Amino acid sequence: MNPLREGLTGDRVPAPQTLVIFGASGDLTLRKLVPALYSLTRERLLPSAFAIVGVARQERDDESFRQEMREACDQYARRRPVDASVWDNFARQLFYFRGDFTQGETYQGLRERLAEVDQQHGIPGNRLFYLSTSPSVFSRIIGHLGDAGMVSRNQQPATRLIVEKPFGRDLGSAQELNKQLKAVFQERQIFRIDHYLGKETVQNMLAFRFGNGIFEPLWNSRHVEQVQITAAESIGMEGRGGYFEEAGMLRDMVQNHLFQVLCLTGMEPPVSLDSNAVRDEKVKFLKSLRPIPPAEMETHVVRAQYAAGEVLGKSVSGYLQEDGVAPDSTTETYVALKLHADNWRWGNVPFLLRTAKRMPKKVTDITIKFLPAPHHLFRGQAGSGPVVNLLNIRIQPDEGISIHFGSKIPGPDMAIAPVNMEFRYGSAFGKEPPEAYERLILDAMMGDSTLFIRDDETEASWTFITAIQEAWAEQKRRRLPTYRAGSWGPPEADELAQSAGGQWRVP
Repeated sequence: MNPLREGLTGDRVPAPQTLVIFGASGDLTLRKLVPALYSLTRERLLPSAFAIVGVARQERDDESFRQEMREACDQYARRRPVDASVWDNFARQLFYFRGDFTQGETYQGLRERLAEVDQQHGIPGNRLFYLSTSPSVFSRIIGHLGDAGMVSRNQQPATRLIVEKPFGRDLGSAQELNKQLKAVFQERQIFRIDHYLGKETVQNMLAFRFGNGIFEPLWNSRHVEQVQITAAESIGMEGRGGYFEEAGMLRDMVQNHLFQVLCLTGMEPPVSLDSNAVRDEKVKFLKSLRPIPPAEMETHVVRAQYAAGEVLGKSVSGYLQEDGVAPDSTTETYVALKLHADNWRWGNVPFLLRTAKRMPKKVTDITIKFLPAPHHLFRGQAGSGPVVNLLNIRIQPDEGISIHFGSKIPGPDMAIAPVNMEFRYGSAFGKEPPEAYERLILDAMMGDSTLFIRDDETEASWTFITAIQEAWAEQKRRRLPTYRAGSWGPPEADELAQSAGGQWRVP
């Protein structure tokens, strides 16, 4: 059992506690958090003494909040329709507190309300606070929680905090946020959440690499030619142009999601599955990334914007025509990077990363391209050609793993052709994997921080990303390269892949 799971009552059932959601009227609460909590209740993974208190400014009472959350679960829960008997029990654990969480007096009233809820449900003061708000108010909520005496730095009663991304906008702001967090909470109490780490296939990277004697001996520069990671989205701005103008793909996807996948792909074996052992190796890998000199930035990083085109049979406008987007914007909707890890395992193996909006489809996957056989024994045989050996790990959708290798074609000739051997989660285990937020919320309730991001990890990733941001700021480009919506990116990205000795794999 993981020693960081403080106060457990069973193998995978947390101790009694109250979850307090700041930003209870927001989209994340409606679409992800409460549906995930309902699913955990349905799976009987939550303690019987448990409560959820939503905090927001809007005028509501407990009953109207419960009705709103029922409608959200009807629409977004993993298993639908909602089970009426499960919902009745779940709804009795749902409460609403109206207040402005930027004002100190809110927290005195909230403290009293939580004491009432604890007494009603037999909860011994354990708290899990969830910041599902704009990052601009993180520091004020944290400060007010401390000033109101609502944070216990002791292990009993347990107080924990989940912080949604983004964790800053650059290295300086990330360092400042960490400073503010640790002025009130201890690091072991802080759970910086990235939902990609809750995806079953991302977690399976640990089992796949370190639980099998087949693959790990090949996972190095002596056998691997190249690594590619793709996170493509078919959607555009969906009315969030104003937000995206301030974010861009580098901040919104690369610094967190892609770097998390990159770390699990490239890290060394941890000494154990203890949360700090796993995160130590992730930090070591991030620190091994070769810095990109400003003069070489354009040969290692490509950014672009989507132009008008067609996605999934529908005509769509370009980024500069989206609502909330400045007509002269240089915010990137496409990023591709060529990276190297300067360590013993990887040597000069290139890591190619790309992420973008308005791609042909939504897909996230990892491809390991192995070096060819040292001698092409079947050269000249009818129908034979060199077969590229690939290992592909699909994170979403259709989670699974496939191996691409050569096999003899039936018949009298010794001809070789490529074939695939596939594993799919749904068909192999006969059940769908849980939603990412289900796993992550449960782990946070149990005090298990393995799948959460540590302070030095955020700062290590921002150190690398901030160097790119600063180089881009110096360039002061008037216009970015474009790619047609529904395509796989600009020509510059193809040139980047060619400079790494290959081409982008089409997922």
